Amino acid sequence: MPKAKPKKQAEKIKLSESEFEKKVIELAKSGLTSEKIGEALRQQSIHTQEHNQKISEILKKNNLYVNSDLKNVETKLERVKKHYEKNKQDKRAKREKDRIFSQVRKIKRYLKQI
Repeated sequence: MPKAKPKKQAEKIKLSESEFEKKVIELAKSGLTSEKIGEALRQQSIHTQEHNQKISEILKKNNLYVNSDLKNVETKLERVKKHYEKNKQDKRAKREKDRIFSQVRKIKRYLKQI
């Protein structure tokens, strides 16, 4: 029985604090939320825990922070609205549109954006 080969680990990339901030800002400007930025950095073998600041703190400092929950619900609302415009007979989509709009309002109220 052949032995299993050990998995080859990708080399960690060590960035300075300023390089890390630049990388986070660059990813944020491409339209990613803080969650997706963390995933993208991990895929590039850049570990966020080695740096002193959180991704969301860096984004807030540079006025690029967008609440991911709100963004996700708003994109879902846009998809349902687009579907309902094409399919006026779809009563379930109308109900779903109203339900998702209510979620957006609740999240905005919670975040004190209304």
